[in-house]
Amino acid sequence: MSSVRTTSIRLPPECEPALLERFLKAEAMALRTVRSAQLQGVPPNVYAFLRKHEEDEQQHLAQFETMIGRQPRLRERLPSVPRQWPALAVQIYGYESLGLEFARLLVALRPDLSSILEDEVVHVRFFEHEVRRILMGADEAAEQARVSAHAWWRKLPRTVARYLDAAVFDPLRHLLTEKVLGAVEQQFIMTGLLAKQGERRA
Repeated sequence: MSSVRTTSIRLPPECEPALLERFLKAEAMALRTVRSAQLQGVPPNVYAFLRKHEEDEQQHLAQFETMIGRQPRLRERLPSVPRQWPALAVQIYGYESLGLEFARLLVALRPDLSSILEDEVVHVRFFEHEVRRILMGADEAAEQARVSAHAWWRKLPRTVARYLDAAVFDPLRHLLTEKVLGAVEQQFIMTGLLAKQGERRA
């Protein structure tokens, strides 16, 4: 399973502050997204997991706030998320998969933060299972999940570019971008959300 493999890229120590800054923002966004997701019509088992997920994100955010010495600016209004569960499941699964790849980079620099990586693996596996369940269910829900996956995937390069916009990442930006996009793409292909490149529809 790709959700447990390790990355072969190791960032130099000077990348640590920029990476921590990005995690501070990402964890704040993840926390608010999980809270927003709980307000949607999700299955009971998913709601229970999201409550635990929220606790994990709160702990992660507190860790990064302590390390960086400040809190992120949070908007009062929660972010909009898809109301339909198939689309919402894909969105959360995608962002958790992305977070997992950056957690691998972080832990290579900060092994003391391995618990964050472990939590990310748990989150990815849960939503991977839920996505698989959707894809094996009703045709309409499965198609909605795949359409949502294609739409989310098209936006992902811009998201990764924002994550890597610090000058300190310049020497490795191209390699990091390929690695992160490749890992998430493989995750989506393996789950069944995306076909292999040569098999995709235009």
